[in-house]
Amino acid sequence: MTIAEDIRNRLMSLKDESYKEFNSKLIPNVDDSLIIGVRVPALRKLEKELRSENIGDWLSELPHKYLEENTLHGIAISCMKSQEECLSGLDEFLPYVDNWATCDIINPKVLAKDKAKFLTCIKSWIKSDYLYTSRFGIEMLMSYYLDEEFRSEYLELVAVVKSEEYYLNMMIAWFFATALAKQWESAIGYIEEKRLSKWTHNKTIQKAIESYRISPEQKEYLRGLKIK
Repeated sequence: MTIAEDIRNRLMSLKDESYKEFNSKLIPNVDDSLIIGVRVPALRKLEKELRSENIGDWLSELPHKYLEENTLHGIAISCMKSQEECLSGLDEFLPYVDNWATCDIINPKVLAKDKAKFLTCIKSWIKSDYLYTSRFGIEMLMSYYLDEEFRSEYLELVAVVKSEEYYLNMMIAWFFATALAKQWESAIGYIEEKRLSKWTHNKTIQKAIESYRISPEQKEYLRGLKIK
């Protein structure tokens, strides 16, 4: 039995039919025949079990068939200890990511140890023609560069991204809503000047208003900036 067959068999043994039905509704762009129905905690546990095994060949066997194989792959990359290995793994894997759930589970903390190099990679990912590579880049910028590492020019990196893709625009809105919560003085100008598309602009305001990190006064001000 190959490692790929073994991993697939293990995933199948963890199948939860009710969770498959639930997940299929959350990820409508993935055919439900390609969703096994494995909960994320079970996937994380399986990834830990696989660390002692040689799964390098499996990580190179792209594309995978099932959603959970891709999600497991994303978790494995997130847990890598070597920056070089992690970057190489991302370069190989990101073009095959085809849904928000797999994209958003990737969080390679090892790369944050070298913020300058990480930022260079993020800028490249954001500019990618691959939808979920660009979404991933924006999410990493949001996760690691809106606090003490923040620079106002980072907002521009995201504001210039123009797309008709729902899952990319949703991430742009999430990014700016978070920026409003963490860096209000720098971010509010992008809303006042209507720098984002109408849908993304209004979704940013919606998400910001839903945030407990935005003050009541700020929320009231944002309501007045909605585009009708």
